[in-house]
Amino acid sequence: MDISAHAYGLKSNIKLELLSENHIGIVKLIKSRIIRKDAQKIIEIARKILDKNAKVRISLICNPNICSKSIQLLNENGIEVIQKNPEN
Repeated sequence: MDISAHAYGLKSNIKLELLSENHIGIVKLIKSRIIRKDAQKIIEIARKILDKNAKVRISLICNPNICSKSIQLLNENGIEVIQKNPEN
């Protein structure tokens, strides 16, 4: 399975990670807090991926600094949130 951003018609600065067969993670490991506006952009990215491959499951891989409203919005849209602690 090709998981390059280009294969899904996304900008090249979007990082995707293959988590398992038919499970793609959108990697957003940033220092600032992920807010609802960011979550809406992530949902748009997920929709573009699902347009190309409807069978794939999508998760967001991020730092723990994400607001609860963003988590709720992503979960409502079928996007699991996987929080990773930052590595120093």
